[in-house]
Order: sequence, then C-alpha cells, then structure tokens
Amino acid sequence: MSSHAPDPTSLRPLIEAAFADRSHLHDTSHRVAVLDAIAALDEGRLRVANPPGEGGEWTVNAWVKQAVLLYFAIRAMERIEIGPFEFHDKIPLKHGLDEAGVRVVPPGVARYGAFLEKGVVLMPGYVNIGAWVGAGTMVDTWATVGSCAQIGRDVHLSGGVGIGGVLEPPGARPVIVEDGCFVGSRAIVVEGVHVEREAVIGANVVLTASTPIVDVTGDKPVETRGRIPARSVVIPGTRPKKFPAGEFGVPCALIIGKRTESTDKKTSLNAALRDFGVAV
Repeated sequence: MSSHAPDPTSLRPLIEAAFADRSHLHDTSHRVAVLDAIAALDEGRLRVANPPGEGGEWTVNAWVKQAVLLYFAIRAMERIEIGPFEFHDKIPLKHGLDEAGVRVVPPGVARYGAFLEKGVVLMPGYVNIGAWVGAGTMVDTWATVGSCAQIGRDVHLSGGVGIGGVLEPPGARPVIVEDGCFVGSRAIVVEGVHVEREAVIGANVVLTASTPIVDVTGDKPVETRGRIPARSVVIPGTRPKKFPAGEFGVPCALIIGKRTESTDKKTSLNAALRDFGVAV
C-alpha cells in the first residue's frame, strides 16, 4: 500500500502498460501505480464504474479492473490472523471501519480495495475487492457483494442475496444496483445486470445476462435482457419451452408493476409488496 495519494487518473498509463506486458511489473513505478490504484479504490477516490450525468450511461473504467487483476499478480499468499480467526489469502481485510462510520457485524468481511460509504451496515456477509457500497445501504446476513459491483445508497440487500462479481474482461460492465433498490431474500443478480433506481426485486429472482425480463403490465408482453427499469417491481416467473423430451417451464423475471411516485419510498415499497404479493 502506497503512503502517498496521487491523482488516480495519472496511474492509468502505467497500469495499462503493465496489463499489456506483465514484465513491467518488475519496474517499481508500475507496481506502485497498482498499489496506489487499489488504495484509491479502498478510500473511494476511484471507482470501477462512474455513475452517469443527467440522462447518461454508466462508464466502466477498464483500467481500474486491470489494476485489480494486477494486484492479485503482485501479491503473495500470507497468513492473516484476526483474533481467533486465521485466513490464508493474497488480499488483506479492510481496516478503519470505525473512522469511516461503517458498522460491520462479526463475522462480516469487507476486503481491502472495497469502499463502504459512511452509514453502511454489513451484517455477516461479504464485500469483495473493487466493490462500491453507498451510504445507508444494508448488506444483510449471508448476502454477498461480488468484485467490482456498484451498489447505490439506501439499498437493502436482503438475507442470502448474491450480487455477482465481474472482473473479466476488464471492459465488461459490473453488476449495478442503483439508489433506493430493495433486493429480496436469495435473489441473484450477476453478469453485469443493471438494476435501476428504486426497483423492487422479489425473493428468489435470478437475473443473469441471458435471463428474459418480461414486462407483463401492458396488453402484450415486452421482453428485454440485462436491465431492470427504474421503480419496477419484479418477481420470478417461468414460461414454457419445448425440448426434445417435452415442454417444460424455464425461468424468467416478470415486471408486474411500478412503485408509485405519489408516496415516499418506504410507503411505496410496502405498497408494492402488498399490492403485488412480492415475497421478500
């Protein structure tokens, strides 16, 4: 870990060069650039993906993912002892949680290189390197936030939620869950799926890059993939598909409504769960 804090973007050419040719890692300046980039991730001065401006799209910083991959390359395995617990890994755990205003309940774990904004509550779950978790977010028991995932503010990740990590290829979009979302128990969001602000994801919904997302609120179903629109209420569903052995139901996700704009977030969430019968 570097003791100084340069402008993170000045590190980019050194990291990109080292990623293209690993022999550069024998050079001190390139190794220090990797360490500085991970320190900037850990402190929230750098993100794997930047949120959009008005009406824009998220921007993936591929070179930051490259830094994470290079960090694994330059780190050696070591024994890590914390109280009665022993670990054997390349990446240390996150420190300074009290100063950061973050609550971590044992045995919750956040890896060095993840950023937890003030007010985050991490129950006995896990946040991996490169992830960004916004203020007021609850990572509930046995929920996991995978590498480089971007979790907004005031999000609730219920018990057992699986937010997947996306490290390779470096240019691939990480999983994004925007501000104010509620993700129900045992739901899975992986492979760069983008859940827009204030959406409600019901229990056991599985969202992959190839999962059909079917909006059934209109006269005809509308199918998309990879993105849940803002304020949508989503439940697990199935639809028939023919195979040589017969016709079977295959998983999909159903958009069955929207959270109402006329109520505050808490009331709207409760109304959504009640009106649409979404299990949490």
